[in-house]
Amino acid sequence: MKRRLSIGLAVVLLLAVAAVIVWGRDGDENTAQGTDLTTVRGVIGSEKLAFFSDKRVADAFAKHGLKVEVDTAGSRQIASMDLGKYEFAFPSSSPAAQRIQRDHQVTGVHTPFQSPMAVATFEPIVNLLSANGIVRKGAGEYQVLDIAKYLEAAQNGTRWDQLPGNTAFPARKNVLVTTTDPRESNSAAMYLSIVSFVANGNNVVSTPEAEAKVLPAVSKLFIDQGYTQNSTEGPFEDYLAAGMGKTPMALIYESQFVDRLVRADGSIRPDMRLLYTAPTVYSKHTLVPLKPNGDQVGRLLATDPELGKLAATFGFRTGDPRLFADVVAAAKAPVPADLVDAVEPPSYETLERLLDAVKKQY
Repeated sequence: MKRRLSIGLAVVLLLAVAAVIVWGRDGDENTAQGTDLTTVRGVIGSEKLAFFSDKRVADAFAKHGLKVEVDTAGSRQIASMDLGKYEFAFPSSSPAAQRIQRDHQVTGVHTPFQSPMAVATFEPIVNLLSANGIVRKGAGEYQVLDIAKYLEAAQNGTRWDQLPGNTAFPARKNVLVTTTDPRESNSAAMYLSIVSFVANGNNVVSTPEAEAKVLPAVSKLFIDQGYTQNSTEGPFEDYLAAGMGKTPMALIYESQFVDRLVRADGSIRPDMRLLYTAPTVYSKHTLVPLKPNGDQVGRLLATDPELGKLAATFGFRTGDPRLFADVVAAAKAPVPADLVDAVEPPSYETLERLLDAVKKQY
């Protein structure tokens, strides 16, 4: 009996030792994998957080030996903050990137993806504005909000219930696109770029005289809205949840609408429509490398096919148009392959002066 117990105890001990050895090997492998990855820290616009937080994106970077960690901030904030602890800065607008590039004496940047500004709305609103000449057909199979016509209605203080033939949305509030707070948000700055271009006789605002000329018209578009939120997710979520009554038209990034269509989660209902502004502005997500590892992140985002395809699934237009085209085709998203009527935003300094002038009107 004692002999049997001794043999049994020996077997148990042997198995325990084997288990420890196997566990230790697995632990060593996991530690080695973690050690092999170089951590790269960056600061990004919040609209890209979902992309960088996605496990597939993390795995794609890991294949190149990188672990990318990010903090978020507004693009205007990124341009003026202390970037000493970061290896790259990734705002969502080229003017902010220009400021960072200049201040940090960076010679090269990466623009791996971009998204045009658009207006999320509803079919009854599209039909109503089309009947009043404010919405028209664009260069392709899509519809646009004619900014010149829209500015005319807004400057006249036109209410929805004053539009001829309006039985679909007789609301007693002004015909205005809901935007974010121009004091906080990049999307509002892009909207300012669009409306200031048209108010300046279809020219990019580039002089103090032009700034003074357009300021009354563009300020009214923000001030007359009343309260505005500081992130584009705010008005877009209101649009999705509260519907036409609260948010008949919301300024968004095209990527937000496409992302929801790709998810196929039911948040984009059959009566929801996407308009493009005419003209529009591309929000160019520009990565400014501050250190060599940050430059590697930028190069991978711009050239790695797997990361490019993942960016397209989040609604971003990449350097390879086929990636975005494949994603929207699979999702049956009604978005154009290309937008012809697009303009450039003003310089960072001009845009900041305009935004500061608008802020003083609040």
